Amino acid sequence: MGRTKILVIEDEQLIRWTLTKHFNSEGFATDEAENAKVGLKLFEENVYDLIMLDYKLPGMTGIEVLRKIREHDKDVVVIVMTAYGTVDTAVEAMKLGAYDFISKPFHVDEVMIQVERGLETTRLKREVRDYRDKVRSQYGFDRIVGHSSRMKELFELARTVAQSGAATIFFLGETGTGKDLLAKTMHYNSDRADRPFVNITCTALSETLLESELFGHEKGAFTDAKSLKQGLFEIAASGTVFLDEVGDMPAALQAKLLRFLEEKTFRRVGGTQDITVDVRIMAATNKDLQKAIAEGTFREDLYHRLNVIAINLPALRDRDGDVEVLAKYFVDRYNREYRKSIKDLDKESLDRLRSYSWPGNVRELKNTMERAVILSKTEVLTARDFVLGLQGDTQQLGIQGLKLPPDGVDLHEVEAELVRQALGRTEGNQTKAAKLLNLSRDQLRYRMEKIGLL
Repeated sequence: MGRTKILVIEDEQLIRWTLTKHFNSEGFATDEAENAKVGLKLFEENVYDLIMLDYKLPGMTGIEVLRKIREHDKDVVVIVMTAYGTVDTAVEAMKLGAYDFISKPFHVDEVMIQVERGLETTRLKREVRDYRDKVRSQYGFDRIVGHSSRMKELFELARTVAQSGAATIFFLGETGTGKDLLAKTMHYNSDRADRPFVNITCTALSETLLESELFGHEKGAFTDAKSLKQGLFEIAASGTVFLDEVGDMPAALQAKLLRFLEEKTFRRVGGTQDITVDVRIMAATNKDLQKAIAEGTFREDLYHRLNVIAINLPALRDRDGDVEVLAKYFVDRYNREYRKSIKDLDKESLDRLRSYSWPGNVRELKNTMERAVILSKTEVLTARDFVLGLQGDTQQLGIQGLKLPPDGVDLHEVEAELVRQALGRTEGNQTKAAKLLNLSRDQLRYRMEKIGLL
């Protein structure tokens, strides 16, 4: 990392010299300008961590200079100096984004306190910007693996919707098709990318806790509400809230969600004041909501309010050619992660992967490839490295259909594989996965911890 760079724009030679000499003695690289024209030229040609800007300059006020600086850089820290300071001047400078306002005459040690605070602000801003850039690079549309015509059409639609002003987006598709990944990708490729993306699985919490998480609560709203708590809708203001498994949302909360979607207004639990926020709602489900509406478990008016812009993610079996592309992608990924050196998959294994129905979609393929890479002792994966479904390629296999292989089997590995498949089929929902395995949630978590999934 290079030296900290400071620009001093000051027409009084003695003040400019004093600040420059002191900054240099502190190890900073300092440029100086005796007027606005020279200062703006230096600013355009260099990247500075902090700018010391005099308010009264020949031919142009410091406020005008600050305005031009802000047109090109909204983040650089600017400290305004003046011997002509008034409250109005300070307020104007702060409105334009000045970090602080210092009146002359000043002691250089006092200036250094403000400079150090300003530089810390610069460091924090750059860390946040670097983090956001890193997240955006992780969630580019080019990072979603898929070459089939169905996926190309999906990407084109998703890009268009992400950059639109659509306030509600609805994702439909089977479990494991990547609804959560697409939601994040669309958020980080929208004009809301600098604002929060928060998600919640509607089946992960009880009705009371889910309501509190979404809408927040007032102090004393219920026994454990010892302080005011903001909900996700407030936390994500100007950003995105992703409601996963919205088809399983309790009926009482469906009514509150409907009101929020229509009015962008809600009340905290125990509150009496309406709160209005601008937030984009993304919702996802793998349920047949038409059936749920007919059964009376999902509100028809909420369905129509969510379904303004629907994006249907295709099942993996309907993505021609993507199984092979994804399989090789996961081999490369897990080679790096587990320091393996798998070079390829043989023809028989590829044929087997292509012919399998993949009920768990991309998530199931991902787990299958991870297991194969970890356990394989050869450089080329063969059909024997893959366990599909509960046994072979069968999907609905009763316990009586299971047969012990001639060479025996590692019972612990069978248990681990069933735990992984149950979690994959339920999109990580531990309560539902435990039910599939006829276990309590605590028993499932014990097994997850034993195989390194917790």
